[in-house]
Amino acid sequence: MKIWIDITNAPHVRFFKDLIRFFQGEGEDLIITARDFGDIHRLMDMYGIDFISVGKHGVILADKLKENTQRVNDLVDIIKDEKVDIALSKHSIELPRISFGLKIPSLYILDNEHAEAANKLTLPLCDRIIAPKIMDFWKLLGYGADPNKIVRYDGTSEILHFKSFEYNDNIFKNLDLKITLPKTILMRPEPSLASYLDADCEKSVLSPVVDVLKDHANILILPRFKEQAAIFEGIKNVTILKPPVDTSSIMKKCDLMIGAGGTMNRESAILKTPVISCYPGTPLSVDQFYINQGLMFRLNEPEEIINKALSLLVYHNNHKEFKTDDLFKTIIENTYDLAK
Repeated sequence: MKIWIDITNAPHVRFFKDLIRFFQGEGEDLIITARDFGDIHRLMDMYGIDFISVGKHGVILADKLKENTQRVNDLVDIIKDEKVDIALSKHSIELPRISFGLKIPSLYILDNEHAEAANKLTLPLCDRIIAPKIMDFWKLLGYGADPNKIVRYDGTSEILHFKSFEYNDNIFKNLDLKITLPKTILMRPEPSLASYLDADCEKSVLSPVVDVLKDHANILILPRFKEQAAIFEGIKNVTILKPPVDTSSIMKKCDLMIGAGGTMNRESAILKTPVISCYPGTPLSVDQFYINQGLMFRLNEPEEIINKALSLLVYHNNHKEFKTDDLFKTIIENTYDLAK
């Protein structure tokens, strides 16, 4: 069987890595394409995944449209003669269009119900959509998804990131980090370049929080791009992490996570590190899953974030157990079912 997997965002590398290893172990023929965006290529190399680089990310809307159009053209040239049996993606805008046009069955993993433009362009074309149960079913139908093609599961996609995770307790030492205070906070700025978020690339919602908490804890910041890193450079007790790094071990090692994004917040919750989400957009239902479990706190005012952070640095009880469905098994079963 020939499987095409398209990777368009850095977290998708961790999502697909164990699925890729499974399919390779089963002797399947894989074609893996990846957009040149953020840390995707570095992470692919770090995990030893062979891939074809196709396309890049546009900043302004006109550039996004041009890059998307060019990427569709380039991918068609790669895929059209490959006799692909099944195509897999997680929020790739291009793969469902190409799969539909070339009559290739497609399996789509969804976890953002607010990405209106992307969802309208993709969901109506997918042969099967795997989405969390906590997501509003009727909203998906409003984007044009066929209700008979939606497979729902309890949990979120980040659970797959840890299928083969091995914790490195010496991660701070291995990275030669300057840890001078007893407590350490990991921070992740907002996804300023994302089409679904209207954000300023020259400042961050985390800045006023850093200004106060730097006197109470070591602060590690994992920026999304170099301009974002520049916002926090030269601040006392603040270290800018340079990817690719073992973010999973860093999250587990830290005493607190404060994130203005989504994926790393949910990953931290899974690892039982207390999380404060200050995402500036409309909250995602997949975040609500962990808020409901008492593993994540949603705050947006700097003073509230600071007070909650100081409280969590003193005490937290995040050892609650929660149940999820076997997403790995669900994807494998649906992949083979669609490829019949």
